Amino acid sequence: MDRLRNPYAPGAGSEPPELAGRGEIIDALLLNIRRVRQGRHDRSVVLLGLRGVGKTVLLQHILREAEREENFAISIEAPENRSLPAMIAPPLRQILLRLSRVDAAKASAARAFKALAGFARGLKLSYGDIAVNFDYEPEPGLADNGDLELDLAALLGEVGSAASAAKTAVVLFIDELQYVKEPELAALVSALHQCSQHRLPVIVAGAGLPQIRGKLGKAKSYAERLFEFREIGALSAPDAQDALVKPANGEGVEIEDAAAELIIAETGGYPYFLQEWGKHAWNLALGSTIRRDDVVQASAETIAALDDGFFRVRFDRLTPVEKRYLRAMAELGAGPHRSGDIADVLERSVSSFGPIRASLISKGMIWSPTHGDTAFTVPLFDQFMKRIMRGDDWKTPGR
Repeated sequence: MDRLRNPYAPGAGSEPPELAGRGEIIDALLLNIRRVRQGRHDRSVVLLGLRGVGKTVLLQHILREAEREENFAISIEAPENRSLPAMIAPPLRQILLRLSRVDAAKASAARAFKALAGFARGLKLSYGDIAVNFDYEPEPGLADNGDLELDLAALLGEVGSAASAAKTAVVLFIDELQYVKEPELAALVSALHQCSQHRLPVIVAGAGLPQIRGKLGKAKSYAERLFEFREIGALSAPDAQDALVKPANGEGVEIEDAAAELIIAETGGYPYFLQEWGKHAWNLALGSTIRRDDVVQASAETIAALDDGFFRVRFDRLTPVEKRYLRAMAELGAGPHRSGDIADVLERSVSSFGPIRASLISKGMIWSPTHGDTAFTVPLFDQFMKRIMRGDDWKTPGR
């Protein structure tokens, strides 16, 4: 098969050729943005899901659609080591530069620029990573108190006023939302609350691992009334079939039903893995049909590629004791598992693993679906752990 024409697109945030099974979520989020732009009440949206379900792809797709409708979008990926003020200040400046070119919004944008200057200067001592150019001198008392919750609310309020004057909306797309620190999440929720109360067109479209729902609720008890949580999971069998078959058909290639069924079974319907298996099956197939035997042969290459990349980059971030904990989880299967059962595998008390479990949650490796349960955030990671930590040596500390 001609590799140049291979339609499958495995990659971090790479949009697949067929965005199957996500149309309802896309339409719903765009509707929220349109309503907010018109000054009507609606909630910000957070996409929840494991790694590899396509949250980033959906955010980027919706961002492009929002910009096509002439909204102003900010795209942020929250890393583990940067503050929320540092992430939003520079792109907000770019938004204000664009708003300042709209005649009806010039005065409001100028005031928002002053708020941004005050915001950055007021929080510089607390958050040393803030770096933004000042287009205006700050206005004393405007977003410059040095209190993130007060200042962010004032800043987004001024940005919202400028957007309203320009008859547009500002959409903050924030990926990896679970890495934003809890006090910063609380400030963001509070700011959105005030914007909502004043019908200002500012909305967040976020994405994160499943634990972000609880983290937002802990940050502000009323977060559940400001956010709509959309769970993104594996594709249904018909949608997974479309994700595989339609791109191939578009290139004049057929996929045998048995071949597609095997890929869906191997991947569990997770979009990222569908793309990996499709890519390798295409590259190994001869003629113009992908057969079941091609998939069987491609599986070894696909698993090796995932082990070297997708799985390994996460494994290499772990300490030895964290690796042992995850290997014990894998010993029990895909999960979720009771914390006590994991501790039993390692022949230690549950309480002794509290800090390790907390660290793994912080790193985005595990989450707790219900109290006392623990699950992997990465699909198929249990199988990887068994491949990379074979035998029983892992059960002995220091081995």
